[in-house]
Amino acid sequence: MTKQTILGRVTQLAKANINALLDQAEDPQKMLDQLIRDYTANISEAEQAVAATIGNLRLMEQDHREDVDAAKEWGDKALAASRKADELRAAGSVTEADKFDNLAKVALGRQLQSEKEAKTAEPTIASQTVVVDKLKSGLEQMKSKLTELKSKRDELVARAKSAQAQNQMMDSVKNINVLDPTSELSRFEDKVRREEAKAMGKQELAASSLDAQFEQLDSLGDSAEVEARLAALKTVS
Repeated sequence: MTKQTILGRVTQLAKANINALLDQAEDPQKMLDQLIRDYTANISEAEQAVAATIGNLRLMEQDHREDVDAAKEWGDKALAASRKADELRAAGSVTEADKFDNLAKVALGRQLQSEKEAKTAEPTIASQTVVVDKLKSGLEQMKSKLTELKSKRDELVARAKSAQAQNQMMDSVKNINVLDPTSELSRFEDKVRREEAKAMGKQELAASSLDAQFEQLDSLGDSAEVEARLAALKTVS
């Protein structure tokens, strides 16, 4: 896997629009579960790739430091050899002086080579540092996105359970509707009202019969009074 591919995948996943994906999903909960699995796997894979990229960068940096240190060391050796040659030449040892000058030249050649290698590596190190920084940032965004995914999933599951409970409650209320005249409770109420009406009718009928008996008694009393008065009239005459 190339660094460009790693960076592209990390950037794409980090920028994924979760809400847009959920809007297009037939089953958001299943999609979130799958996204969480995919993100977890991709993060693990990306971490390994980024770790390898960082490792390569650190090796390049280490080689660069060694080249810089070597250039300085060869420069110091060249200076020391040149000074020694100057001392020998001043003392009349021209042949020995030339040997040290030659050593100084060799050291300067090594210094130049180390400087070139260090300079050649610097642009690559700079570009790789940018890549590593982007990869680190992308990984952090992916981890943040994974946390968001898990939170969205938990929220969605909770909402789904709440909606299911509400639907069950509404179905239960619909099945026990006391305002429905065809319900069992309404029919029982009608039956009780009919029994109450029947009892009131019997009471009213009983009251009417008793009044008739009293009226008949009053009528008998009037007849007796008339007979008594007639008998009294006959006695007088």
